[in-house]
Amino acid sequence: MQDVDGREYRDESDEPESLDLESRLTQEHHQSLRLWLRMLSCTLRIENEIRSRLRASFDITLPRFDLMAQLERHPDGLRMGELSKRMMVTGGNITGITDQLEREQLVVRVPDARDRRAFAVKLTPAGRRAFGEMAAVHERWIDELLADIPAEDKDSLIGLLSTMKRRLRIGDSR
Repeated sequence: MQDVDGREYRDESDEPESLDLESRLTQEHHQSLRLWLRMLSCTLRIENEIRSRLRASFDITLPRFDLMAQLERHPDGLRMGELSKRMMVTGGNITGITDQLEREQLVVRVPDARDRRAFAVKLTPAGRRAFGEMAAVHERWIDELLADIPAEDKDSLIGLLSTMKRRLRIGDSR
């Protein structure tokens, strides 16, 4: 038999029940793996296009854009550790990105209001303006890339992925 992608698989319905249960688990695992790979493929295609457009239009990398996006949501700034956690990269990566943005006067390190021994990173006024311009263009690019997907399908995908995210969060607490 063939699955929806044309790949061959065995129909084990005439085998003993233990093998049938095992084959269902394998088929479910296969389906989950296919879902994961499909989501990853779509994400990478969009990410690569955005990465290329950011470089060509603004001479900025996607990680630098992402760090600025985090800071834009937190006008009082974020500590380096919090940025690292939110962006899911190492502290060393955050330090390097912050150093670059600081040299360009787009961000500044300031003493943390809650702990004078620590520093927070904030967008400068120039950084806020630059990010605002990039974010508006970025949103248009995303709209363009997803334009062929009907609104009701987008709503369905958002709902399904929200459910998945909730269920995965529950799995994290085990």
